[in-house]
Amino acid sequence: MTAPLDLLDVDASLSEEERQIRAVVRQLIDDRVRPHVADWYEQGQVPARELAREFGKLGLLGMHLTGYGCAGASAVAYGLACLELEAGDSGIRSLVSVQGSLAMYAIWRYGSEEQKQRWLPAMAAGEAIGCFGLTEPDHGSDPASMATRARRDGDDWVLNGAKMWITNAPIAEVGVIWARTDEGVRGFAVPMDTPGVTAREIRQKMSLRASLTGEIALDDVRLPADAQLPGAIGLKAPLSCLTEARHGIVWGALGAARDCLSTALDYATTRTQFGRPLAGFQLTQAKLADMAVEWNKGYLLALHLGRLADAGKLRPEQVSVGKLNNVREALAIARQCRTILGANGVSGEYPVMRHANNLESVLTYEGTSEIHQLVIGQKLTGVSAFA
Repeated sequence: MTAPLDLLDVDASLSEEERQIRAVVRQLIDDRVRPHVADWYEQGQVPARELAREFGKLGLLGMHLTGYGCAGASAVAYGLACLELEAGDSGIRSLVSVQGSLAMYAIWRYGSEEQKQRWLPAMAAGEAIGCFGLTEPDHGSDPASMATRARRDGDDWVLNGAKMWITNAPIAEVGVIWARTDEGVRGFAVPMDTPGVTAREIRQKMSLRASLTGEIALDDVRLPADAQLPGAIGLKAPLSCLTEARHGIVWGALGAARDCLSTALDYATTRTQFGRPLAGFQLTQAKLADMAVEWNKGYLLALHLGRLADAGKLRPEQVSVGKLNNVREALAIARQCRTILGANGVSGEYPVMRHANNLESVLTYEGTSEIHQLVIGQKLTGVSAFA
C-alpha cells in the first residue's frame, strides 16, 4: 500500500537494492507476523526467539553494522527495514532495534575484540538475544542519576542495582549493563546467567504487548575485568547507542502510521454510510489528505536523515528532530484513523488501536518528546534547560 500514499514520488529516490530489501522484509512481515500479531498482542506473548532466528537468517539483526556476521547495509536500507517491521507491530521492530542498534551496537563500537567475537556472530544469527540496561526504576529520562553501581574487588567487578523497562530482558543471553563507577559511567557485557542476575518479565502492559519487557535485578553480580566494555567511557557512550536506535524509530513510526492510514483508506472506500462510501464525504477526505501530507513529510525527513547517516554527517539533534516529529505525527495519524473506522477502530480485527497503543510507548522510550524538545532547544539557543 505504499504507492497510493507516496504522493511526492519519494520512492523514486530509492535505489533498486533498497527497494529489494524493503520488499523482502515486507514479505516476511506479511507471511510471518500479520497472521498472528493480533493474537500475540491479546495474549501478551510473542515467539521472540523463533522470530529472532528468522530475522537472523535474513541478515536483519545488526544489519547496518559491518563484520562479525553483520550485513553491512546502508542506514537507509536499515531504516526501510524498520519501517516494514513496525508496519507489522512496534514490538517486532523493538526486538530488532534493541538487538541490533543497542546491544549489538554497544559491543560493536565499544567492546574488545574478544567480546565482539564472543557475542556478535551469535547475535547476528539470532542465536543469542541481547538487551540494553540503562533505564532504572527511579531514573528514566535522567540516566546521569543512575543508582546502579559497579565497584572493583581485586581484578573483578561487583555490580548492584536494578534496571527497568528493558526490552528482551526475559530471554536475553547477554545484557549491556550501564553502571556508575568511581571513574564515571561504564558499560559491561553481562551474561544473563551470571549468579546474582535476575530478569523478571513485566506483565499487564497496555502497550507493546507483542514484546517481551523485563526488570533486571543485580545483586552482588561478580564479573571478571574483561566484562567491561573498554571503549565505553562516560555517559556519552550509552547516549550514542540511543542516538543509533532513535534513527530506526524515525523510520519505524512511519510503518505503524502507514499501516493505520492504509487500513483507514481501504475502510473508507469500502464502507457505505448514508448511501455512499465514507471516502465520498468531505470531512473524511480532509482527514485522509491531512494524514497523507504528514506521512509524506515524515518519509522525506527520514530519508534525508538516512542519507546524512550514510554520509557520516548525522548529528544527535537531527535525530531528535526526526524522532520528535515522526512519532508524534504517527500517533496523531493512528488516533485520526481510529475515528474513520468508528467502533471498528477499537476492534482487534483491525490494527489501528494496537498501533496507537504501541505508539504511546514509542513516544516515551528512547527519549520522551520533552527530552527531544530540550535537545533541539539547546541547539537553537545554546542554553541547556535540562537542569
